[in-house]
Amino acid sequence: MARAGPAWLLLAIWVVLPSWLSSAKVSSLIERISDPKDLKKLLRTRNNVLVLYSKSEAAAENHLRLLSTVAQVVKGQGTICWVDCGDAESRKLCKKMKVDLSPKDKKVELFHYQDGAFHTEYNRAVTFKSIVAFLKDPKGPPLWEEDPGAKDVVHLDSEKDFRRLLKKEEKPLLIMFYAPWCSMCKRMMPHFQKAATQLRGHAVLAGMNVYSSEFENIKEEYSVRGFPTICYFEKGRFLFQYDNYGSTAEDIVEWLKNPQPPQPQVPETPWADEGGSVYHLTDEDFDQFVKEHSSVLVMFHAPWCGHCKKMKPEFEKAAEALHGEADSSGVLAAVDATVNKALAERFHISEFPTLKYFKNGEKYAVPVLRTKKKFLEWMQNPEAPPPPEPTWEEQQTSVLHLVGDNFRETLKKKKHTLVMFYAPWCPHCKKVIPHFTATADAFKDDRKIACAAVDCVKDKNQDLCQQEAVKGYPTFHYYHYGKFAEKYDSDRTELGFTNYIRALREGDHERLGKKKEEL
Repeated sequence: MARAGPAWLLLAIWVVLPSWLSSAKVSSLIERISDPKDLKKLLRTRNNVLVLYSKSEAAAENHLRLLSTVAQVVKGQGTICWVDCGDAESRKLCKKMKVDLSPKDKKVELFHYQDGAFHTEYNRAVTFKSIVAFLKDPKGPPLWEEDPGAKDVVHLDSEKDFRRLLKKEEKPLLIMFYAPWCSMCKRMMPHFQKAATQLRGHAVLAGMNVYSSEFENIKEEYSVRGFPTICYFEKGRFLFQYDNYGSTAEDIVEWLKNPQPPQPQVPETPWADEGGSVYHLTDEDFDQFVKEHSSVLVMFHAPWCGHCKKMKPEFEKAAEALHGEADSSGVLAAVDATVNKALAERFHISEFPTLKYFKNGEKYAVPVLRTKKKFLEWMQNPEAPPPPEPTWEEQQTSVLHLVGDNFRETLKKKKHTLVMFYAPWCPHCKKVIPHFTATADAFKDDRKIACAAVDCVKDKNQDLCQQEAVKGYPTFHYYHYGKFAEKYDSDRTELGFTNYIRALREGDHERLGKKKEEL
């Protein structure tokens, strides 16, 4: 009898627990919620939340197994919760969140919440890859393989998959290396997948998203310099690229009947070597030229830029007209920003073409000009140059602008400081500055909290930015009384920043409340 006790105890436990729970491995990262207040708090402090609502515990079994593996991968980027609507305590929460599981065939719902509010019902493929991709980019496009029309395309996820396919595939193989954001890839995908269906059994068409840095070896090996890049293989050996990116499914099928390497292209003559009335400037002669010419309109361009090529003839015609004037109102010049990188960096050239106007050596803003007529009108009567916009540091805001000398001392005086390391020319920084400034204004009356900024381009800040491991712009770090605590990687919006800081502040209140209870 003494030995029977533990056995009966184990049997009792087995009876009490749901049968599936004994075998399922539900991750501790999945938060089970039943109280509306707990969910409300979670949505206020996390900005990327996927909630599984289930009719019962048993109904959630398969989804919880899948979401447990997803939770491990998206840890720190997204939060996964579970609400059992069959539980008496949770029923009120499900009703409040407008979850309807009454239809007989509906056992679960997956709802996504972003920035504290309902975003969308998850209606993509319920697979590990699809849910991970969704939580990493909730507003991004579905994976290519989620398209039913792409069922005959072999979708490769890793370098291991890629090498295995090369090793085993005997049929001709055409692989598209792509990036999910690439518009030309998106345009070509329907034709590529249609060709895959038509060629089934005769050739294999595969797709691989190699945008991530983990695929640098593949990109280097197969000269992937842009997207898409399509490579042709026979029996595992790379032969050449397929470069007809405007092709239809029929074009691809026809080409694969007799694959041929791309015809060598005649290299384009550099604009500077074509002659004409436009002056072509370099890093070495630019400053001297704008000193010697009182009125200069400069076009910063790139040889591969389609908009530049379209604008070039108009720019040349305007330069020729100005050149023929007895009393010329100025000259037109061009800079190849891909060659003269010092000038491109100095004038913060981030897109092509970009126009800059110089009057007596001083740079001024230029409106959108694209035609000969508009160029000539501008040169004959330039608009009164607007006063230069004040820099972020010169504006009156609640952001603390720090330098290497006062960085540590200032942060030591604040309990919570969110620091933005930036470069004035960085387009992503420009986009986020209004949100960060608004966040600083929202907390300006709290003496324990600060939003600070460091311009990493300044000479006196470069050592500091290196010490703080700033590798790109913008970078956000959270400091607690001057000590680095963590990197901020959430939404770069006012709501994202304020939710983050409020969570820090509420954490203080919770700790204070616990101390009072102990007393």
